[in-house]
Amino acid sequence: MFQGTGSDVGKSVLVAGLARALTRRGLAVRPFKPQNMSNNAAVTADGGEIGRAQALQALACGVAPTVHMNPVLLKPQSEIGSQVVVQGRVFGTAKARDYQTMKPTLMGYVQESFERLRREADVVLVEGAGSAAEVNLRAGDIANMGFATAVAVPVVLIGDINRGGVIASLCGTHLLLPARERALVCGYVINKFRGDVSLFDSGLSVISERTRWPSIGVVPWSNAVSALPDEDALALEETSAGAPRKALKVAILTLARIANFDDFDPLKAEPDVSVHFVRAGEAVPGDCDLLIIPGSKSTLADLAYLREQGWDIDVCAHLRRGGYVLGVCGGYQILGNEILDPGRFEGDATRSRGLGLLDVSTTIEARKTLREASGTDVLTGLPIVGYEMHMGVTTGHGLRSPMLYLDGTEHGAVSQDGRVLGCYLHGLLTSDEYRHALLGHIAERTWHGARFENSVERGLDLLADHLEEHLGVEQMLAAARQHGAHWRATNDTGEPKR
Repeated sequence: MFQGTGSDVGKSVLVAGLARALTRRGLAVRPFKPQNMSNNAAVTADGGEIGRAQALQALACGVAPTVHMNPVLLKPQSEIGSQVVVQGRVFGTAKARDYQTMKPTLMGYVQESFERLRREADVVLVEGAGSAAEVNLRAGDIANMGFATAVAVPVVLIGDINRGGVIASLCGTHLLLPARERALVCGYVINKFRGDVSLFDSGLSVISERTRWPSIGVVPWSNAVSALPDEDALALEETSAGAPRKALKVAILTLARIANFDDFDPLKAEPDVSVHFVRAGEAVPGDCDLLIIPGSKSTLADLAYLREQGWDIDVCAHLRRGGYVLGVCGGYQILGNEILDPGRFEGDATRSRGLGLLDVSTTIEARKTLREASGTDVLTGLPIVGYEMHMGVTTGHGLRSPMLYLDGTEHGAVSQDGRVLGCYLHGLLTSDEYRHALLGHIAERTWHGARFENSVERGLDLLADHLEEHLGVEQMLAAARQHGAHWRATNDTGEPKR
């Protein structure tokens, strides 16, 4: 199990890279994250949903993602707390305090999913969440040491040197953990190092002397990570900083509850495209060619947020200048005439006027659409693939002018002048041919751009090479083998029981 001294120390990326490294050694590897909190989710083949980081890790293992790789997914919403997804299905909603009382109930599902993966794999790489030393949340914990002690799994502790204070964070974690949990830690990793690694030798000595934990390695900063999708929306701020003007400019509204923002990673990879995430207090750039309204975990709240920022006025001004607008999922709903929520699934508001740029209306319903889909783009006739993940049903005359054909059915809508497009399909920009055709249509020229479809695979291979060089992989495998031998000696091979 890989736990961190805090959030965003690189746990997800390290697990993905190690998953690829161990898979290339011929081992059957599975990723597992007991509890994830993210609005970036992926759809599994059986119609469930998990954190997108676990879907990436499954790709690194060369296997299809399953709901058991992330049995508990928390999707933050406005006002009503988080939607709780258990083994791929909506389990309910809960505020932070209420969720603490819910966690003991969820441990059974977590252990059941873990046992399923453990019985089919040589190695299971478990990812923690947040900090290993959140002792104020230790009661009922299923994400970090609560899970580790329940299954007695060896733990690798990760510290992020890039943010500073890594010695204090590792030694402080040691200080806060009780003896039983300290004993589970088989070593620590220093991540995101910049410069000459040997300069930190004395730092390693201090940490190991104070904690009695061995170092498993210092991982230098790697550019291979840039090819992999970000899980945390905080990364969007770095994307916007100092983006130069290129042949085509794309602006993306950073909604308060933005979801599945990795939809736009292919645009960031285009050498002739500058991508700007418009943040609170900023206006939509007047020189952008394409404006995107992304997915949202709480569409009604984000529609209100959009108006608070004055972006509704900016959208109309952008269209008057001859620009294009694309709405994906929640953004598609926002572009319509009206959004209705009679069941109050998203909060107290039951009705809100949309931007009125597409002649459609949406009703939020309890049933959630979760499916992989493929089809063709109406404008170009090119094939597209992706997935749907939404609770709304959209109707209206605008559907007579669809954006896509999905599985032979009309889907989405396009305005009469062809400058406003909307659909539910996440991931459609991943297709190189379609993306190049769309950008070429907007730029009014033939577009030869990035080959994104294979870039993630290349990034995983480069990351695996990097970790093989800088980490004690055999040291970690030895701890895993010891745990596995003990488990096999004390467990039968029957089906896991909750």
